[in-house]
Amino acid sequence: MGSIAEGAAPAQDLRFCRSADGTRLAWATHGSGPPLVIASCWLSHLQYDWQSPVWRHFLESLGHIATTIRYDERGFGLSDWEVDDFGYESRLRDLETVLDQQPHEQFALMGMSAGAPLAIGYAARHPERVSRLILYAPIGSGCFAKSDDQDAETALLAIIKTGWARKEPIFRRVFTSVLIPDATEEQMSWLDELQRMSTSPENAMASRLARADVDVSGLLSQVRAPTLVLHARDDRAANFAWGRRLSAGIPDARLVCLDSKNHILLGDEPAWPVWLREVTEFLEPERSTHSAAAGNGHAAEALAVSGREEEILGLAAQGLDNAQIAEALVLSVRTVERHLQNVYAKAGVSGRAARTAVVARYLAHH
Repeated sequence: MGSIAEGAAPAQDLRFCRSADGTRLAWATHGSGPPLVIASCWLSHLQYDWQSPVWRHFLESLGHIATTIRYDERGFGLSDWEVDDFGYESRLRDLETVLDQQPHEQFALMGMSAGAPLAIGYAARHPERVSRLILYAPIGSGCFAKSDDQDAETALLAIIKTGWARKEPIFRRVFTSVLIPDATEEQMSWLDELQRMSTSPENAMASRLARADVDVSGLLSQVRAPTLVLHARDDRAANFAWGRRLSAGIPDARLVCLDSKNHILLGDEPAWPVWLREVTEFLEPERSTHSAAAGNGHAAEALAVSGREEEILGLAAQGLDNAQIAEALVLSVRTVERHLQNVYAKAGVSGRAARTAVVARYLAHH
């Protein structure tokens, strides 16, 4: 059986934060270009995904077209495993927490598999921040490979309980065969092992039970961002009907049907370049805007800031610290910090001198 080996991974900036209930969340960034946030499926590990023949082509390709921001959900990967609450609202607050760490006012958001309901919920709740929405192999209700047959569902839970943590992959292979039925033995072995590395049997069971009650159908009409839905026609883990339903319910959505049986597209199958081309073209307006800003940012004499950013800079120029600015504008300190980080990014400055630099630049033009 293949195993996940240590190896040199492309540079990523790995960090941690804590959600509202104290759960430690791991998140990472890599690549360059406009920001793209990924609400991933439950099966992820920020470190080991880089060595995976199942996931690595996604990470490398996305890093070429965007500054890619990923995180491990609560109970999985490098995030805390000691978790009691896998409910939808807690998971959505986790996503909000990770995004509050980012310096970007707006970003594209990709919801993969069971991450799609989170992406939809966030886009509906924070339309001002999501510039574009991508849903890949989306599950709008329940969990992957959900069965309406209670006996079958009970059997799947028993498989998780009995075989998830065992060294032998025979039980985990049931799920692997659903997720990537056309994979090679090497690819299947890697995904077998990734399941064991990503979480505990208890978390896998609790998460599956919690997701069975999730249904975001009522939120679809509230999504305002242009949306791209990509779904394999014969996906065995997420029925293609969900792709049709979501794309029909979201006002500005387009559905791309992929010719595959795999829930996770493999790098050597014909559907993969189609997926990559569609995503690249969909993000092109973001890439063009980002390139123009990067080209002009350093040459421009005055910073192109929003009204709120100008208010914050004005108060910073008066000598107020972040807490005082937050109090004056009735904002949270974290929101003030996010706006300042966005200004630093626009100015192309970082480090301890960033605040001084942008304040000086602001004063020079006021």
